[in-house]
Amino acid sequence: MDVFHVTDQQGKKITDIKIIDFIEKALGPKGRKSTEGVKSWSGKRVGVHPVGDHTAIELIGKDRPGLLSEISAVLASLQFNVIAAEVWTHNRRIACVLYVNDATNQAMDNDSKRLSTIEEQLNHILRGCEDDEKVARTSFSMGFTFTHMDRRLHQMLFADRDYESAGVTTTNVDCPPSFRPNIRIERIEEKGYSVVSVKCKDRAKLMFDIVCTLTDMEYVVFHASISSEGPYASQEYFIRHMDGCTLDTEGEKERVVKCIEAAIQRRVSELSACIVANGTVYIHGDKFHSDCI
Repeated sequence: MDVFHVTDQQGKKITDIKIIDFIEKALGPKGRKSTEGVKSWSGKRVGVHPVGDHTAIELIGKDRPGLLSEISAVLASLQFNVIAAEVWTHNRRIACVLYVNDATNQAMDNDSKRLSTIEEQLNHILRGCEDDEKVARTSFSMGFTFTHMDRRLHQMLFADRDYESAGVTTTNVDCPPSFRPNIRIERIEEKGYSVVSVKCKDRAKLMFDIVCTLTDMEYVVFHASISSEGPYASQEYFIRHMDGCTLDTEGEKERVVKCIEAAIQRRVSELSACIVANGTVYIHGDKFHSDCI
């Protein structure tokens, strides 16, 4: 049995009975089958819910200034509405999930011509800034897919191997060297576990990001120890590979360290400004068409 001592985002004890009840239902034996929590977070999953509501567009490619502005301009010119969107950038790569429908609030699942047109134009924008090492991709998700949006962004960047350049952006003001993750991997012979120790700047969803990455790498977390002190967090994960093996080679350990560091840093930068002026939305200097957003 694992016990988690949790607080709200202000560090205060949770006393709201509704929140406590929701947590119990979500983590209980029926939590996985329940859709109550999913319905209340319609902007946090990939796919159409239900079929006919909207379409999810997934984009992956090289990041550059003005890229989101060009994407929004294409969607606006083709008369598509963006219902919700989330964008992550890491090591000069960008992953984006957008939920869209047309101007009449109808889905695009039966309009293959329009889907083909938007895919061609978005791929043209992404590939316009690509090098020969990695290829930009655009895909559409339709049907009952209930992957959490943040989880999906992790999967997209992990598949894109953004961790191969992990560490090159740690001089960024958002992640000074003093806050760079300190990750160690040791083996407990008598227990047959590998222990992943992570010390870094504490923040919301830190454990979520690490566990998502370990899961995508096909490791099973058998036990974990989580604590925080001041601005720092200390976490330990007792893991094995799905085949029951521990991390024995230096190459495997190095890959896990890089992937966890990348997972932590993907969410480090937060949007700090969103100004609406004259019908246009500006986020970090990028200009968006408000009729599209």
